Amino acid sequence: MKTVNLDENSIAPSKVICIGRNYVDHIAELGNEVPDEMVVFLKPNSAISSQLISFHHEKLHYEAELCFLYQKNDPKDKNEQGKFTAVAIGLDLTKRDLQAKLKAKGLPWERAKGFDGAALFSDFVAIDTIDNSLQLELTIDGKVMQSGGVELMMYKPDTILAQLSSFVTLEDGDIVMTGTPKGVGEIVAGSEFIGKVKKGNQTLISASWLAS
Repeated sequence: MKTVNLDENSIAPSKVICIGRNYVDHIAELGNEVPDEMVVFLKPNSAISSQLISFHHEKLHYEAELCFLYQKNDPKDKNEQGKFTAVAIGLDLTKRDLQAKLKAKGLPWERAKGFDGAALFSDFVAIDTIDNSLQLELTIDGKVMQSGGVELMMYKPDTILAQLSSFVTLEDGDIVMTGTPKGVGEIVAGSEFIGKVKKGNQTLISASWLAS
């Protein structure tokens, strides 16, 4: 299978688009309300890192996510919706205490989500189709902490793509993070994180990070 990574010139995202509150069990574990419509926020390119950090002005929390690489079918056709052509597992790092304070005041989340080092990705592996068998698995120090995927999503990848395309221009190489299943928690320095994208019993791609 063909794989590509963010160090290659072939992937230079203009933006990282994140879908929040896309798994019911994760909504429940944080005590949030189920949204009436898809929740969308952005991470800047400067948030992308290969180093998993546990602290950035405050302790950080991890959220493992299925992440998709966007590509237009015809770059010359501005009306072409395009498609997701590759998948990776990503980590959305969060300043949970700060996020809670911002949400309580009805303010945007970016200060808690868009800081340097807040987005990590495995290599991306090319895919032809996306179905309910596509899922992620995150282990920390050998223990499975998160698992779930398309089957459990409130908004499936095709719906996410259609809704995003209705109000924002997607560019080749943009990354869409599709939300996290239950099992999020605090990052402990020295912990080993292993993330996998699986299709049924087959592992499509994996990555490991040592928290500093």
